[in-house]
Amino acid sequence: MSSWTREEAQRVGDADELEIASLREDGSLRKFVIIWVVRLGDDVYVRSVKGRESWWFTGVQTRHEGRIKAGGVEKDVAFVEVGRERDAEIDAAYRAKYSYSPTSVAHINDPKAQAATIKLVPR
Repeated sequence: MSSWTREEAQRVGDADELEIASLREDGSLRKFVIIWVVRLGDDVYVRSVKGRESWWFTGVQTRHEGRIKAGGVEKDVAFVEVGRERDAEIDAAYRAKYSYSPTSVAHINDPKAQAATIKLVPR
């Protein structure tokens, strides 16, 4: 796996929304879904507000690969599930970035969504 360039991480992380599509077993892309994205340093994270049962999140589990589009960057990525050790930092990033929607932030930072946190790693 590779890593984001600093510019890519900034452009993707600064985008208000990210489009994400996972790969099916046959290698074709599922439909793109719009979600929120945050950046911590050079790492980029997304969460499923509906938790692990969300249809797009369950699709990610098939191959752990897909494609994202955000901030003018379109890239193939690996979906890496993360443990709970960065929850506080990721929660804070969502609160800071999306402070205009405190109700939505409360949902994206609840334990159900925290359990569906994915680090996006370029392929």
